[in-house]
Amino acid sequence: MAEETGQSKTIFLSPSKLNLFQECPLCFWLQEVKGIHRPRGIFPSLPSGMDGVIKKYFDRYRLTGELPPETRRVLQGKLLDDQALMKKWRNWRTGLRYSDKKMNAVLVGALDDCLLDDGFYVPIDYKTRGYDLKGDSMVFYQTQLDCYTFLLESGGYKHLNLAYLVYYIPEEVSENGQVKFRVEPHKVETNPHRGYQIFAKAVKVLRGSRPSSHSGCKYCSWGNDFSNFQ
Repeated sequence: MAEETGQSKTIFLSPSKLNLFQECPLCFWLQEVKGIHRPRGIFPSLPSGMDGVIKKYFDRYRLTGELPPETRRVLQGKLLDDQALMKKWRNWRTGLRYSDKKMNAVLVGALDDCLLDDGFYVPIDYKTRGYDLKGDSMVFYQTQLDCYTFLLESGGYKHLNLAYLVYYIPEEVSENGQVKFRVEPHKVETNPHRGYQIFAKAVKVLRGSRPSSHSGCKYCSWGNDFSNFQ
């Protein structure tokens, strides 16, 4: 959202907001400029709870300088051993930030975790899902990971144009409520310049007049149908 109205406003964006921009420029513009948000149901608390539990789990291995055993076949390097820095990076208020003075816009991001591979920083993001991965499962998070790499780069941290997604997929429940998860780590190639380009395009849309909706946006389609019905 912007700090004030007018062309001089400072725009604050995040990877999740850029995802909305890519889904539908109009929904994005309405949210950021007019404060009109898409309708949404009850937000599920389980993924958020899992996120906190997984972070504590990784933190235990951070203290030993090791990787969780189920990730070692894919992840390379070691967990960033600076717990204080990791705590800052996990909070979007204190995390990685890029300020573009020319556009008067800010991009912020909060990492779940980060690897240090021979002096290079590699972001990690945890994902909890209820079903097996599909062929395009990683595509949905490309912008998020591109932005994380861009934020590291703009902050002066060396990177490898890589990130990791670590999926937790429930398989079964045993006695005493023990839930077994299948863990699938995946390496994803990233492009920081692509992340910046999406950020710049989103800012340009917010500086302009009302954009068109995406042809496949169900929210805009419903809104149009409702208006026609009235």
